[in-house]
Amino acid sequence: MDLRTIGCVELNSVALGIHTADEMLKAASVELVMARPTCPGRYIVVICGDTGAVKSSVEVGCEIGGDMIVDHFTIPSIHADVIPALSGTSIVPRINALGVIETYTIASCILAADAAAKAANVSLIEVRMAAGLGGKAYVTMTGDVGSVKASVEAGIEGVGDGGPVHSHVVIPSPSEEIKAQLI
Repeated sequence: MDLRTIGCVELNSVALGIHTADEMLKAASVELVMARPTCPGRYIVVICGDTGAVKSSVEVGCEIGGDMIVDHFTIPSIHADVIPALSGTSIVPRINALGVIETYTIASCILAADAAAKAANVSLIEVRMAAGLGGKAYVTMTGDVGSVKASVEAGIEGVGDGGPVHSHVVIPSPSEEIKAQLI
């Protein structure tokens, strides 16, 4: 497990999002994981680094973003599977049972993914963010049925006050065609 801290600020403005990302990077010694526009006209900033630096950077982001902040978080000790799932570089040799958690914000989806990955022996497949999803996001995961059920439950709880979960499902034995669409 990667012991780095990750922080996220999600905004309702692309212009202010770019400015916020710039100020967050100048405020503390953090690394940019991603900063990009998402649907519908939102902007996501994800950073990583030491806990204190990430917390400082996210605080600055929230100050700059003000009323345009949709969601934000800081996660100490992010699970090692989350960053590859965010960047679409997860390596999943095969899909067994399939779990999906769909959220209303990207930030809450990342929280769900981290909690799910930490809860049981599952592999995160992908965190799909907002593009073509009306601002929603979802995380997919695989493992044995019991582990996927436990991880989906933990992921839902992991969202906490970050926003309600839109939907979730556990598919014990997905079809080969669905598996092919996921990897």
